[in-house]
Amino acid sequence: MEKPQRKARWFFGGLASVGAAVVTHPLDLIKVTLQTQQGHLSVAQLIPKLAREQGILVFYNGLSASMLRQMTYSTARFGVYEAGKDYVKTDTFAGKVALAGASGLVGGIVGTPADMVNVRMQNDVKLPVEQRRNYKNAVDGLFRVYRQEGFARLFSGATTATARGILMTIGQIAFYDQTKIYLLATPYFHDNLITHFTASLVAGTIATTLTQPLDVLKTRSMNAKPGEYAGLWDVVKHTAKLGPLGFFKGYVPAFVRLGPHTIITFVFLEQLRLNFGTTPS
Repeated sequence: MEKPQRKARWFFGGLASVGAAVVTHPLDLIKVTLQTQQGHLSVAQLIPKLAREQGILVFYNGLSASMLRQMTYSTARFGVYEAGKDYVKTDTFAGKVALAGASGLVGGIVGTPADMVNVRMQNDVKLPVEQRRNYKNAVDGLFRVYRQEGFARLFSGATTATARGILMTIGQIAFYDQTKIYLLATPYFHDNLITHFTASLVAGTIATTLTQPLDVLKTRSMNAKPGEYAGLWDVVKHTAKLGPLGFFKGYVPAFVRLGPHTIITFVFLEQLRLNFGTTPS
């Protein structure tokens, strides 16, 4: 069959990620709120508290920033990975990891400003009214950070965001591709929705585990007020006060969010590839 032979266009990953972000945004907001609190509210306690105090639409606070983040971060990393296949051999797992790491590096840098605004807009829900930043949307947030805090502030948390982007892209894309190859090599799987679902679930689990400590540090760094932390090591020490598990704070909602996000992204991506991809000449 010709359809499975089709190649994804460089921007398909960004489109698929935007679609997934719309579905999983409430889970991402809960994850960010758990990571930035110093208290010990559980998911079961936090959800009704937010809904009761601010209404059900609070779970879509910052959606525009989440979509902008995927348009920059995911479009860059998926695009570099797809385009890089013409220059890097990906017939081995090592090749896939190398290309995915480079793609994550680019995506992490490009996506940092939108990621920071996304974190801030989501975290507004737990701040007292007088302390909220109240960005109108993602673009308004970018301009206000630039005007009020300077250009460099747009890349606050870039070190951890980039490191996380590298690990995330390896966990998601490289492991998805490799898992899919292993599954298709058995007589039980074919290039269909079941295989795409299974491979993306494995990739989502691995990506969550690899990135959670950096995700916690990135979120705290981006959400910090100017001067709150002396540097990345200060963020590490502050988080360490919560114990080793502090670096995995919000793991369950992170997995609950990233698992479906990864699955939806790759299901959308595969459908875009099969129906609108380019046919090799």
